[in-house]
Amino acid sequence: MNKKPIKNIGIFIIVAVASGWLGLLIDKSLEQQTDGDSLGMGVWLILPLLTTIILRLFAGDGWKDIGLKLNFKGNVKWYIISLLIFPVVTISILAIGKLSGWINFSNFRITAYLMGFTSTLIVNFIKNIFEESVWRGYLAAKLLKLKTKDVWLYLIVGGVWGIWHLPYYLFFLPRSDMYQVLPVDRAVFAIIAVFTMICWSVMFVELYRITKSIWPVVILHMIEDSLINHLIIDGHITIASGKEILISPITGIITSIFYLIVGLLLRRNRIINENNITIINASRQQLRLCWA
Repeated sequence: MNKKPIKNIGIFIIVAVASGWLGLLIDKSLEQQTDGDSLGMGVWLILPLLTTIILRLFAGDGWKDIGLKLNFKGNVKWYIISLLIFPVVTISILAIGKLSGWINFSNFRITAYLMGFTSTLIVNFIKNIFEESVWRGYLAAKLLKLKTKDVWLYLIVGGVWGIWHLPYYLFFLPRSDMYQVLPVDRAVFAIIAVFTMICWSVMFVELYRITKSIWPVVILHMIEDSLINHLIIDGHITIASGKEILISPITGIITSIFYLIVGLLLRRNRIINENNITIINASRQQLRLCWA
């Protein structure tokens, strides 16, 4: 068995998990810096990407599996679905919040909201090219080459993705921004956020597997960043005290379960399609043997 892929995945995970803590050490050695815009935060953001580039260039990982091709043929519907997943689930969650009385819409202004949403799309698209080339285009791709079982694939990709965020949630993220999303202490927020990313990871990974391209996942992530973060952080809705952990469009348990269900439905569709392709190929092989 070639141990190089396992070794390289291990190197990547160690560097990714350590990058934020290294960034914190850098910040502590420097004078006071701006919250959310420090040198250490820059190290945290860029080091996993630099590691994948180095491993691809100098450690034999190559570039073929990153998924840079658009692969439109046969995948247009998945591009459309990547645009719709977060809006459909968010509308569903908001409807549940409205009917239960847990979400207040008195501050919601459609024009202001749409302006905020559209103005952040390009920035989030560019940002997520780099992020998705790391988490799906590298880590998921390499684990798939090792034929990792689905449950471990989701847990490793989602778990490492979440653990990479821990220094951000525990230190870099301004407390005021955190309280707008979920008014709990940092440790509890971090645990819930990691759980959320593991749930999300199923649909992110499955879209990548179905299309063999990072672009639908980049679009999915772009919509998430522009749609739901803006909704909460800019105060377009308010959630009843104590209900945030259940119904928040970002980290609510109900919300995460919805996204997990979406991911499992994508997985089911992929497996059905793969089985159908296997049956078709087997039938063609039998026909060739009959005519031989």
